[in-house]
Amino acid sequence: METREYKNLIGGEFVASSTGKTFERRNPADQRDLVGVFQDSGADDVHAAVAAAKAAYPAWKKVPAPRRGEILLKAAELLQARKERYSRDLTREMGKPLFEAGGDIVEAIGMAQYAGSEGRRMHGVTTPSELPNKFQMSMRQPIGVVGMITPWNFPMAIASWKMLPALVCGNTVVIKPGEDASVSTFNLVECLVEAGLPPGVVNIVTGYGPSAGQPLVEHPDVPVVSFTGSTEVGRLVYELGARQIKRVSLEMGGKNPLIVMDDADLDLVLQGVVWAAFGTTGQRCTATSRLIVHRAVASTLVERIVERAQGLRVGNGLHPDTEMGPLVNGEQLERVLSYIEVGKGEGATLRCGGNRLTGGDYDHGFFVQPTVFTGVTPEMRIAREEIFGPVLSVIEVGSLDEALAVANDVAYGLSSSIYTRDINAAYRAMHELEAGIVYINAPTIGAEIHLPFGGVKATGNGHREAGPTMLDVFSEWKSVYVDYSGSLQRAQIDNVE
Repeated sequence: METREYKNLIGGEFVASSTGKTFERRNPADQRDLVGVFQDSGADDVHAAVAAAKAAYPAWKKVPAPRRGEILLKAAELLQARKERYSRDLTREMGKPLFEAGGDIVEAIGMAQYAGSEGRRMHGVTTPSELPNKFQMSMRQPIGVVGMITPWNFPMAIASWKMLPALVCGNTVVIKPGEDASVSTFNLVECLVEAGLPPGVVNIVTGYGPSAGQPLVEHPDVPVVSFTGSTEVGRLVYELGARQIKRVSLEMGGKNPLIVMDDADLDLVLQGVVWAAFGTTGQRCTATSRLIVHRAVASTLVERIVERAQGLRVGNGLHPDTEMGPLVNGEQLERVLSYIEVGKGEGATLRCGGNRLTGGDYDHGFFVQPTVFTGVTPEMRIAREEIFGPVLSVIEVGSLDEALAVANDVAYGLSSSIYTRDINAAYRAMHELEAGIVYINAPTIGAEIHLPFGGVKATGNGHREAGPTMLDVFSEWKSVYVDYSGSLQRAQIDNVE
């Protein structure tokens, strides 16, 4: 099969990078499988894409919002029709099993439907005036060109969380997808273009962070930047954006706790922990990486988790029986293996896993065993730092107070969970966990697009994606006052009896 070369999409045309350089992306489960060739873009390519988006903005913002929404709704239909093909593309480029890849596409479909509906909603507010014969209201307006930098772990879902709300508001877009998973962004935009999106409204520039991402963040004609990735890179994006007083939205790391109290349903816990710790090979910002368990049930629960983890079918995500796929690349494999060594060096007990999988087809991919550590204490690095792999650290506690204290004692605050049958404990956790997302009797993964998504502390900078607040990053509020009194009314000065 001929390998496709993906060119940058700039102003409605597919063009090669001005650098003349390209890079390959191979299936992380099978390096013999060449997924595609992509442009290794530089600053000139970013500048061309921003110029195209800037040129398209005046006409796009004047398109009635309901019409903009209709394009998104049509794109949702196209995504649904192509779900199986796009799922295979997604699995090949980043490794997650097909059933998980399908969920990625479904999330984009849902966001297209949700954001598309905002075209007929997009509410402002009206309020009564203090003065007679005066009307007042507020409304949303677009901002301009939005720069987007997206990661590889949810390559279509996260692109949709950013792109579709920005578009329905009337902005234009330049997106740099994660270099390990760019195909899904092309697939999403393919549906938008076929649904009627005008040329230049969305532009795609592929490449690496320093050569393509940083010029996008620094470009003076990009007033809004939306970034998802590591906290280290997010800090740099924030600093660069602040120099030009840009609006910057950051969604970064997590070290998510799942608390198990002594009254929990352990059958339910088992299912939740295994799914949240090892789903997507632990490569989710919401993955459960800390299991904080009451010592009264710790031994029983851990034995069951270890047994289940050892039985997980690890392999190529294209195989229908695969439960856990590979890590995304060799660098990530080395990172995870190095953290496993850190855990052993810190004195944690390796209960299962801990090794790279080798032999047969495993030799052609980046596979690691599902790994469980016990005897973990809160100050250990494996209990504090984001690993982004299938490594679960078990911390035993003796009370709800201790569990909440341990859960909150990290730099991050994205997702959290508690399993308990005590409603009082559940409500305490709901209020006291320092996280943007709290689950009760469910794992730390599974967010839905119609509630806000994001975190606190080092996880983000206060903005939220999805949900009813998703338009806030991509729109400005304008307040409008209409005085039909025929005379000068000096607001509060004349509003005195």
